[in-house]
Amino acid sequence: MARILVYNNDTNRMLTFNRSLNQPMPYNTGGTLTVREFRGGSQSETLWTSLRCMEAWNSFRYLYGRGIYVGFAFKRPWEGGHSRLSQHYAGLAFDVGQNLSQSGRNSLRNLAASSGIWNYVEPISLTPEL
Repeated sequence: MARILVYNNDTNRMLTFNRSLNQPMPYNTGGTLTVREFRGGSQSETLWTSLRCMEAWNSFRYLYGRGIYVGFAFKRPWEGGHSRLSQHYAGLAFDVGQNLSQSGRNSLRNLAASSGIWNYVEPISLTPEL
């Protein structure tokens, strides 16, 4: 069981949910993002994100039109893997598409960049090659 804190930017309130790893994240449309996917390899039993981030995921997933593999979204600073300023520490970033071919990953990345949904999309030069 995970405790999930979701910040509502509009009301300036933090909402708390308890979910099993196989359940969808709060505010997730169509069960397209489970708690397990969001948490990835983190060992934390408490996760956090924002309502706006979940809404952005829903919009992007709808735009993409099919399932998107999520390696992880949340990670605590001492769990490593990213710079000191990573948005994963705030539960506001997604590492996705690791199961796609390079051209598939490029297409997914280009859609993310052109969609206007995300504030930041990793430059292609920083994304790992397969």
